[in-house]
Amino acid sequence: MKKIIALATLLLPISVFAATEINGTEINLKANEQPITTAANPEAIAKLPKGFQLAHPGEFTVGIAGEGSAPLTVYAEDNKTLIGSEPDIARLVASALGLKLRIVVTSWEDWPLGVTSGKYDAAISNITVTKARKEKFDFATYRKDLLGFYVPVTSKITAITRAEQIAGKRIIVGSGTNQEAILLAWNQQNIRAGLSPVTPVYMTSSAAQALALQSGRADAWFGPNVNGAWQAAKTGRTHLVGNVDGGWPQAAHIAVTLKKGNNLAPAVAAAIDGAIKDGSYQRVLNRWGEGVEAIPTSEVNPAGLGD
Repeated sequence: MKKIIALATLLLPISVFAATEINGTEINLKANEQPITTAANPEAIAKLPKGFQLAHPGEFTVGIAGEGSAPLTVYAEDNKTLIGSEPDIARLVASALGLKLRIVVTSWEDWPLGVTSGKYDAAISNITVTKARKEKFDFATYRKDLLGFYVPVTSKITAITRAEQIAGKRIIVGSGTNQEAILLAWNQQNIRAGLSPVTPVYMTSSAAQALALQSGRADAWFGPNVNGAWQAAKTGRTHLVGNVDGGWPQAAHIAVTLKKGNNLAPAVAAAIDGAIKDGSYQRVLNRWGEGVEAIPTSEVNPAGLGD
């Protein structure tokens, strides 16, 4: 019976919970359904490329992955409206550019094609700037990238902050992510040192991830720290054992991702800078417990993972 109850708790929709505290901030989902906007920014609008064709006239169309990534994305009480820090950032950019926001719910695997094909004007989905991605996309940063290792509270693992501590472990990680790149780089270091290899466990469903951890089929989860902190606060079944910079060994940033060479990035960066100056940007991050990842200014195509 205890196992059944535990599983049911893990699978409950996040929206049934009234509030969660992350990084000292109480997150109230109902209150956070209220949109935050910023005033139209003439400087940002002036930077829009002449003759630029939006995916939908008068709208800023943004691809956002919608599954299992609170507080970045979560469905409102109507189970249809996508809310979270990523939709909020998208709304700030759209309103600063004098455009309506159109959100296209996508998946991590599909956003690259959606951006390059022009299906949407941008992807805002916890995408880290990397050297490889800059060959195909342009970026305007909006948040620091911090990753975390989370384990069950019953685990004997006390710390994962360096390569040798992952040796021989089964770690849940997202395919094609920068955290996967870091995990595999650490694994190569370990193999050269004669240590046991890591076993990456690839899955995207948060419920499946939670079940894998609690059942012992995986030793740890490695991903965006805000996601791990949210799940830990909600369930009380996991806890943090180590943080790693998303651009290991350098710093890295999360960015609005745009089609390469369409010259839209400077306008988006100016829109974010305006929101930083008027305080709406900090309000967005703070209400989702992400204030510690705020940046002072948006950068276009900065150095990233692999540079």
